[in-house]
Amino acid sequence: MWKLMFFLFVIFCMSSACRRLPNVQGKGEAFLQGVWNQDSVPNAAKLLNYTQHRFKFTCDSFYVDLTTHSKVNYYSDSCFNGGVWKEYAKGVYQVRGDTLFLEGTYTKSNYKQKVSGCYQIGRYVKSFYVKSVEPEQISLESTNNHRTCDLVLKEKITCVPKEL
Repeated sequence: MWKLMFFLFVIFCMSSACRRLPNVQGKGEAFLQGVWNQDSVPNAAKLLNYTQHRFKFTCDSFYVDLTTHSKVNYYSDSCFNGGVWKEYAKGVYQVRGDTLFLEGTYTKSNYKQKVSGCYQIGRYVKSFYVKSVEPEQISLESTNNHRTCDLVLKEKITCVPKEL
């Protein structure tokens, strides 16, 4: 019986379920490679809070700077910072169909792990519907709050996969 189970395990692993991952990062999506800035937010003056994004996509990795503007204090006074604060996150991304999936962690401004402090800590998991793509402009829509995030290309990057 154990020989049959071992044989089935070997067949299972050979069928790609147990495949070894490459020792280099993935190439990601060519149309995203670069530094993208959200220069403005539609109806910003009418919103109680909003967040502007600055993304850097390099190969299959992303880095995001989040600048939040808020008229409402959700945090202790020492963290509220007059209603404007920055957060950072990094991780990996994937585009499936018409959706951009971002999975990573909140970090300090140097993109090193953040374990305490003001604002959010832990996992950063977001997804955006890709509304349109042009060579120097991308329009995204948050699947969480349906706010539009229009990004403008600030710097093109060529993916050079690094060893993991």
